[in-house]
This record gives sequence, C-alpha cells and structure tokens, in this order.
Amino acid sequence: MGDTYTVGQYLVDRLRELGLGHLFSVAGDYSIEWVNSYVEKSDIQVIEEVNELNAGYAADGYARLKGIGALCVTYSAGSLCATNAIAGSYVEKVPVVLINGAPSIQKTLTFEQTGYSSHHFISGRETDRQVFEYITAATVRIDSPHLAPMLIDYALTQCITERRPVYIELLEDMVDLECARPSTALRAAPDISDEDSLNQSIAQISERLQNATKPLIWIGVEIDRFGLHDQAERLIRDLKIPYVTELLSKAILSEDDVQFAGVFDGQSSSPYVQSFVKDSDFVLALGVWLTDINDLGWPIDVAKTAFASWDTVKYGTIFNAQVSLADLVNGLIDKRLTCKAQSLPAKTARQAPVVNPAGEITYQGFYDLIQQQIDENTIVGADASLNYFGSLLLEVGARRGFIVQSSYSAIGYIGPAATGVSLAKQANQRLLVFAGDGGFQMTAQCLSTQTRFNLNPIIFVMDNGIYGVEQWLADASVFHGDKPFYNSCILHRWNYSKLAEVFGCRGWKVDTYGELEDAISGAKENLNSPSIIQVVVPQRSIPDNANWKAS
Repeated sequence: MGDTYTVGQYLVDRLRELGLGHLFSVAGDYSIEWVNSYVEKSDIQVIEEVNELNAGYAADGYARLKGIGALCVTYSAGSLCATNAIAGSYVEKVPVVLINGAPSIQKTLTFEQTGYSSHHFISGRETDRQVFEYITAATVRIDSPHLAPMLIDYALTQCITERRPVYIELLEDMVDLECARPSTALRAAPDISDEDSLNQSIAQISERLQNATKPLIWIGVEIDRFGLHDQAERLIRDLKIPYVTELLSKAILSEDDVQFAGVFDGQSSSPYVQSFVKDSDFVLALGVWLTDINDLGWPIDVAKTAFASWDTVKYGTIFNAQVSLADLVNGLIDKRLTCKAQSLPAKTARQAPVVNPAGEITYQGFYDLIQQQIDENTIVGADASLNYFGSLLLEVGARRGFIVQSSYSAIGYIGPAATGVSLAKQANQRLLVFAGDGGFQMTAQCLSTQTRFNLNPIIFVMDNGIYGVEQWLADASVFHGDKPFYNSCILHRWNYSKLAEVFGCRGWKVDTYGELEDAISGAKENLNSPSIIQVVVPQRSIPDNANWKAS
C-alpha cells in the first residue's frame, strides 16, 4: 500500500474521528481484508464476536454511551443475522454503523449475467441493501473508489445526525483502491426549527408553566439521544419544579437529584409517583416517547400534557411542527421563567432489608436486596422480562447509569449489550445486568466474548423456568392463582451457573438469600471475567409493581 491513501483507510479514519474505539466483528472472507489490513493496524480495537446478532447488540450498547458504535460482518449469511439488532437500534435511535463486506464487482456481474453463484449470494447486488433500507437512516454501496469518500461521509453524517443506524456495503475489491483523503471533519447536520412554530411553542409552554400550581417535567429518552443532559438539568434547576423520567429514560440524569420524584411508567410506578403525576396540573414532556411499555395501564392525560418530541410540540389541540427539542429547551432557559413555589419530592433513605439467610428468594425480595449493591459508580442493565418491573424502582445515582431497550423490547438484548457497555463505560464503573432466563438462552454466548476480553459485568439470570413477561402480557392471572402456564411459555431448564465452566468465567447458583449475598461478594471480587449468578425464584413470583395486572 505504501503512501497510497485507500478506501479502507478512509473508512477507518472517519470512524475513529467520530470516537469509535472498538469494532465488533465476525470473521468473513468478504470483510476480512479490511479488518486485518486496516482496522487491526489502527487505534480501533477489534472485538471478535461469536455471532452477528450479539455483535449488533454489543455495538448498540456501546453506542448508547459512546455516541457511535460499529460492527463488521459478511454478506447475507452474516448481515441478515444482524437485522434484529439493527432494527432495535433504528427504533430506539441508537447510532450504529453496520459495515457489510460484499463480493467483488466481478463476482456480482458473473452471478447476475450467468447464474454462476459465489457463496452467500441470494439475488445479486441489491438483496442486503434493500433489506436494510427499511431499518437504517442510510444505505450505501461502495463500488467505486472515486465515489467512496462522498458515500461514506453521507452515511456517517446521517448516522450522527439522525442518531440511527446506517448500512455501508464495502466490496472486497474496493478496500485497497486509491481515493481522496478527508478534507474537512464530519459534523452532524444542525437541527432547523421553523421560527414561528418555535416561538409559539415557547410562548405557550411558558404561559402554562407560570400559571400552573403543580407543574411537572417529564424527561424522555430524546434528552439522552441528542445529548441535552446539561440543558435539561439547567432548565429543571431554573424552574425549581420536580421531574420524573420514564423506563426508557431512567437515570439519564442522576436519580440522586433533589428535584427527581421517580420513574413514571403507568401503573408500574410507585404509588408516590402515580399520585404526583395525577395531582399535577401541567406536565411538560421533553423527548418522551409514548409506548405500551412506557405508560403501562395508564391513560395519559393529553389535555394537561405538552409533548415535545419527534421535532414537534403537541398540546391538546395545539400542534406545532418542525420544533427542535434543543431549540425549545434553550428557548425556555432564555425566558428565565419563574414557577409557583412548591415542595420538592420527599426523599426517604432506603433501609437494608432484613432477610432470613435460609429463606427462599422471591422476585421482589431479590430487588429489595440488590438495591444495596448500587452506588454512584454502578451501571444497571435490564432485559425485556419481569426485570423491567423490578429494575424500574431501583435508585441509580450515575448519570446515564441505566441501559434498557424497552421500546423495541427484544428479549436477549441485555447480555451481549453488556459487552459493548463494558467497553464504553468509565474504568471506575461496574455493570450489573438483570436478565430473564428465556432471554438469556437466546444470547448466552455473550459470556464467551466477555471472558475473552476480560470484561467483568455481573449478570443475574432470574431462573423461574418460564417466559415470565410473555405470560404476564398474555394472561397475568396465572401468577395469582393455580391456572397452568401456557405451554409456549415454559422453558427447558438450564443450569446457567455451569456455563461458567464452558466459557471460562465464574458462576454461582443461588436458592437462598444467604447464598445470594455470598455470590454477590464473590462476583464483586472477580475483576477479570464476567460473573453469572443463577437466581432461582418460584414460577409464580413476580415483582410487586407487576401485580396491578391481574388478567
């Protein structure tokens, strides 16, 4: 290669420029030249994953903290395995770059013109790209070295602007071809607000905030996705009113804040938070997404709630389009508003639970006990499972200290996402992960990658032998009586702790609170590999805040 500047180098340099420090990759002959010759020789560390789905989830978890994530796979047989992960990133606005190594122009033309197939082909050059067009913000095919810089820059700019995944198809014969060097740094395209819509929104919301007797701020996930943490905290402090979050935005601001009232997630919220929301006479929802998981069983009062999200403001019959969330928050800060004085949320110190060391562990008892293990240096992750409920009420002091995929809700996400989070987090932070046993069975190989790279998440697998949350969603009355579980929700039981022997990490199986405390102590001392703690709970045991749904 010498001093020649190539397409492969261009892509590496642009990814590094955006802050990428790790690339999740599964070996494939169409992509291996770029990985070996360019990524391996750069400052980006290659994390060899065990399958493409796990690589996608890992890149997603990584991007939630770093602002960019990436995975490299091979054509069709590899990339199509990653579609579920990329779909989740698309739904939840997570900036992930999928680099798909593709067959050469010669192989493509030979297949299309003669029918002679190279491995992984389905129907020619458009198959993969057409699939990913539906679940990415941009899809580009790098089949010309002259166009490569423009196409790569377009895709990556879309990624950091839309905060959504993009697809880059890199042909194997393009990697070493010469191209122009980058001329300017990549920047996200600025949001453009309609001036009239913005000014009307600021005026309308300002009036309601000042006239309300019990106003409330509802902080949503877009505050995190668009990096508005400091602005949101400034607005909350200036207004001197309480705020809540939702499950998807839990702990994007520190939950130690004196103005934080709790997580509002419908009837799964604490009684205190439910009464707080019910009694408020104006709610400003900043970046909140309404989903059936984020407003569980609660009829949202749209007459008193102003929603600022998806570049719009919606309040009662008022609809203002093309209003940037950043512009709105900054505009409200500039107004220097004064709200009517009101009491700050009551803060009561949680007492360590008194448990019988020989007692059987319940779902709620587990979460009562685990709260004592969470401090300002703890990141918490929860999978789509009954763990949504238990983890919702945990107090997490670290800003951006909670990872959940509650909008897309793919079970099995959190285990491999923990790989990415472990690489993206600060050195002084420790990751606790709560997975259902059904979800963990889908992606258990995450332990292999975590062990290989000396990552140390503590993964609690709640072993009740069922797809608990699926049963709860379909018929929750089973948990309150003697009705049988649906056959489709009953799992084949694994001895999860024994997986530690397979993957080379450490594992514990616990049936009592005493065993649980001992396992946690051992896991906290294990700094060089993941720890898996198999927590056996009764099948009909569910967290207290899931009991509201009885049928």
